[in-house]
Amino acid sequence: MGIADKAENSLQDMSGKAKDKVGDATDDKDLQARGKTDQAKAKTKKAGEDIKDELG
Repeated sequence: MGIADKAENSLQDMSGKAKDKVGDATDDKDLQARGKTDQAKAKTKKAGEDIKDELG
């Protein structure tokens, strides 16, 4: 996993966490859901990259 990939995944995860928290604070369920989706995508990408690292 390259540095750029790690940074992108980390940024997506942090962005998702921020959306989740802001959505919770403002009672915006749609924003919360988008935040949770962003976090899940980042985790999935990281898992895929970890597998590639193990195999490669």
